[in-house]
Amino acid sequence: MELFGLFISSFLASTILPLPSEAALLLILNNGNHSPWIILLVATVGNCLGGSTNYFLGLFVRKRWIKKTSPKAQRIASKYGPNAALFSWLPIIGDPIMIALGIYQSRILPTFLLMIAGKFLRYLIVVLSFLYLK
Repeated sequence: MELFGLFISSFLASTILPLPSEAALLLILNNGNHSPWIILLVATVGNCLGGSTNYFLGLFVRKRWIKKTSPKAQRIASKYGPNAALFSWLPIIGDPIMIALGIYQSRILPTFLLMIAGKFLRYLIVVLSFLYLK
């Protein structure tokens, strides 16, 4: 049940809701009932699915409400878009980054790979810090 809660917390933290998933991760790590690597995996998967939801929300917004986008904005998004996904883990701006990447239809494979890398590294740092300081 703890892991399911962590998954939900991580998922919701990567949507527009301002939830600190790191707190749930640290709480479960501190309980010691699960392997730190399983906890890392669950948090990363949940957070990445939330980020993916934001990307697809951006695609939906584009198809439903955006009639015309700036050609310059489109060029910038296609050139730098996937790289911006690396920073989708950042508080406050991470969620809008993924929504914008969806709106501007950033290339999906590099966007998702860089999103996964950024989110994994954030949680890895939290887990390793906890293990080191324990």
